[in-house]
Amino acid sequence: MRVIMVMFDSLNRRMLPPYGGDWTHMPNFARLAQRTVTFDNCYIGSMPCMPARRDLHTGRHSFLHRSWGPLEPFDDSMPQILRENGIYTHLSTDHYHYFEDGGATYHNRYSTWDFHRGQEGDPWIGQVATPHIPETVASRGDHPRWRQDWVNRPYMRREEEQPQPRTFDAGIDFIRRNAQADNWFLQLETFDPHEPFFSQQHYKDLYPHEYNGRHFDWPPYRQVDESDEEVAHLRYEYAALLSMCDHYMGKILQLMDDLKLWDDTMLIVCTDHGFLLGEHDWWAKNNMPMWNEVANTPLFVWDPRSRKQGERRSQLVQMIDFPATILDFFGIARPSAMQGIALGDTIAHDAPTREAVIFGYHGGAVNVTDGRYVYMRAAPGDNAPLFEYTLMPTHMASHFSVAELQHWQQVPPFSFTKGCPLMKIPGRENHIGRAVHEQGHLLYDLQADPGQTQKLDAPEVEARMTVLLIGLMQANDAPPEQYERLGLPVAAGVSSGH
Repeated sequence: MRVIMVMFDSLNRRMLPPYGGDWTHMPNFARLAQRTVTFDNCYIGSMPCMPARRDLHTGRHSFLHRSWGPLEPFDDSMPQILRENGIYTHLSTDHYHYFEDGGATYHNRYSTWDFHRGQEGDPWIGQVATPHIPETVASRGDHPRWRQDWVNRPYMRREEEQPQPRTFDAGIDFIRRNAQADNWFLQLETFDPHEPFFSQQHYKDLYPHEYNGRHFDWPPYRQVDESDEEVAHLRYEYAALLSMCDHYMGKILQLMDDLKLWDDTMLIVCTDHGFLLGEHDWWAKNNMPMWNEVANTPLFVWDPRSRKQGERRSQLVQMIDFPATILDFFGIARPSAMQGIALGDTIAHDAPTREAVIFGYHGGAVNVTDGRYVYMRAAPGDNAPLFEYTLMPTHMASHFSVAELQHWQQVPPFSFTKGCPLMKIPGRENHIGRAVHEQGHLLYDLQADPGQTQKLDAPEVEARMTVLLIGLMQANDAPPEQYERLGLPVAAGVSSGH
């Protein structure tokens, strides 16, 4: 028994052929859907990159208690559990956030790992002199990642020098060397198609269009104010990188054919979150409401036990279900703190999963969907109170500041911290530059309005979704101040005042 998980970053599912994308060149994703079960209602949990990966390891949401941060000492880790039960685990990745302060406890949970440098301003090539930077749309100016990206690019002129091909080559090498061995898990994870949308010319040539403007392959995290021509060009740049991802996905499918891995190897193809490419007049993620372009993600699974292929599933699933599914595949019991659901029965015969799912950012709106409606509950006023609960006080790429740490207090354990008391540290109201509490509460009917263009005014539906939201917060042992921040009762019934 083996598992291969191929994980991309920032896949906008509406551009994939199995989800209705009718203009992108992605034959291998179409082939993937023919060989697997395609999920229509897979949703994010904790956002963005490393919070999502903490969900992947622990099988529970972290965003109500913690922003971007490492695995905690009390966290269960699916790869580590596999390793401790005799399953060899390997990570091939070019995702450089694993090697910053806020992600540095993840990769060592695997038996072995390899890392391929150069994505998005990864501090890789040392160069004192200022690099040549062309005139660009939406320049980040003096931001260190912006400068470093232009230092790195000359060292990746050929396709085989780019991080994604090197990551896939490493994963393919692992599969070939271990094809005759049993009991292993490979997580093959590329940062692409995350920005910047850096690809080779032959992928760009798949999307011919006239464009004579400034260089533009790295969108800003804000509302769109670029011209229609620039917006269209950036979408083509993203599509070119998607086609590159499709090419390397095809290598995995071909390898599974050649080595006859379909007989006893589970394949999971997924992403951490989606990405806005001008939809709703926004770029990227983080700053806007969590519309489905970001929240509703693609998922494909081949399970050799049921051998279901070319079928679709409508049940609500999330990344917290992946560790439960993988542990179940290997016959390993799940820890009590793991809240995900093993999806074997859902893959086999569309067995029900849950009534609703919860998702969001730490300090942002808390969102809930039942598959029909999506309700986004924002915090009024100053987005307070807000606290971080941790034993590992690091942000994305730095420690918590001395000023932040001067005001922490020790608090009793939560249900999932294995008896460990925690540091309770005042949170930053807009810790990654967001002000989403200003959006107000939003309710959408996905059946009548799949594009989420019209806010729905339906008090009875909003009340029902609020009850679902509170129940899921309780199940996640949310801190009391989260209810206060959102203007919700901790346990009492929901009234019109809420």
